[in-house]
Amino acid sequence: MVLKSWPPAPPQRELEELTLQAVDWATAHGLVMRARGADYPLAVHAPLALFPSPYPRDCYEQALHLQPLFNRLVDKIARDDAFLASVMSSLSNVDDFTWRLYGIYKVALAHPSAQKIWMGIHRSDYLVHKPTPDSQSKLQQVELNSISSAFSGLSSITTSMHLHLADRTNFFNDLSSSTPDIHTSALPANGSLDGTAAALGKAWQLYGSDKAVVLMIVQAGEHNIFDQRWIEYRLFEMFGAKLIRRTLAEVARDAHVDADSHKLAIGGHEVALVYYRAGYGPGDYPTEQEWTGRQTIELSCAIKCPPIAYQLAGTKKVQQVLAGQGVLEKFIADPTEAALVRSSFTGLYPLDESPEGLAAYERALQSPGDFVMKPQREGGGNNFYGDHVREKLLELSLQERKAYILMDVIKPPPFQNYLVRRGAQVVADVVSELGIYGTYISDGVTEHLNEAPGHLLRTKTSDSDEGGVAAGYAVLDSPFLI
Repeated sequence: MVLKSWPPAPPQRELEELTLQAVDWATAHGLVMRARGADYPLAVHAPLALFPSPYPRDCYEQALHLQPLFNRLVDKIARDDAFLASVMSSLSNVDDFTWRLYGIYKVALAHPSAQKIWMGIHRSDYLVHKPTPDSQSKLQQVELNSISSAFSGLSSITTSMHLHLADRTNFFNDLSSSTPDIHTSALPANGSLDGTAAALGKAWQLYGSDKAVVLMIVQAGEHNIFDQRWIEYRLFEMFGAKLIRRTLAEVARDAHVDADSHKLAIGGHEVALVYYRAGYGPGDYPTEQEWTGRQTIELSCAIKCPPIAYQLAGTKKVQQVLAGQGVLEKFIADPTEAALVRSSFTGLYPLDESPEGLAAYERALQSPGDFVMKPQREGGGNNFYGDHVREKLLELSLQERKAYILMDVIKPPPFQNYLVRRGAQVVADVVSELGIYGTYISDGVTEHLNEAPGHLLRTKTSDSDEGGVAAGYAVLDSPFLI
């Protein structure tokens, strides 16, 4: 299908009615976030795209097919102690946060409480690389999130909202216009909420105690709390499993690990499964208390989602090393599968003293707009783009540069859509980033679960480099497959 124009352009009166329908439906159905700066608990609708956004069907299907391969890849990397040691050694003197995580990993690896069942809720994020209108669309991975992969709750509700608007209003689309009808068959099903809850429930069952709880690790004053609450409620509806919320500091203060059984308990509850929705960045560890809380969890026999090894496997440095010749193929024996995974990689380069690293450094100084400079961090707002790449590189010593990697800039095709925030819509030139959720449970021998239950589409203005919704850069969206 070729789109001659996008989005549909209804008269202003109908556009305002559609915006009101979307905002009211979102608010009534829990597509909401905690308002910032309010003196009391106040919910507002999540930032959203008024129309679903066009996305190449072949790229979407490729991303779905890739996710079980990435799920299994993370587990294989995380269980390869020698590989992790070789990668982490390059960060030992330049990235205190990642090195501290690695220190806990080593202690946990040698501890007699080691839990063999590991769980991941991953999300692999992609952009479509199409630098010119005549270029072939190519799916390129931005990053693989292996801890605190957010929005699996609200993303599925976003799909439901667009399906409702299509059924209820047909988006006020004149079928004689050049824009095709937004038919529901082109809006793919999105099971991210139920799939996340089902995976957590599966791990809770594997622990083997129906009296034990799920512990969600959260940030104090969480803005995106309703995305998390949806998962909590659905988990209880599906399995009867109770979920409690604690910060890492509260774990350090209140949790206890039995010296003999290594069971984790907090507030009188035995903990079967720890689900991290915090702990992914230095800001989550403002004091030693948070580090104590993290190590307490890792030294228990509770199942972790994710174990600290998965978090290390998801670092940008691992992503860059995997792209090296023959490295990925050590973990994926099937040549067809390895080729498919490798086809999603864009150019990834070290910033060390190797010939490749020195050459990448010089190229980035000459053409900074061709690269993104990334540290070993999850979440938005950490990367450097354009002239800021050159400025940052010139600030750093060779040793300090090792904490970063370079990635080729991916150039997605821009289009237009209406972005809705605080009840008001504005039309803008935008691009979309697709995330595919992956749920995985394994004990290293038996693969208990390996699925791709749903997706997240985030749409942002085309002049915005970052893409986080919670960070304020993007809106929630749905793919309209073309």
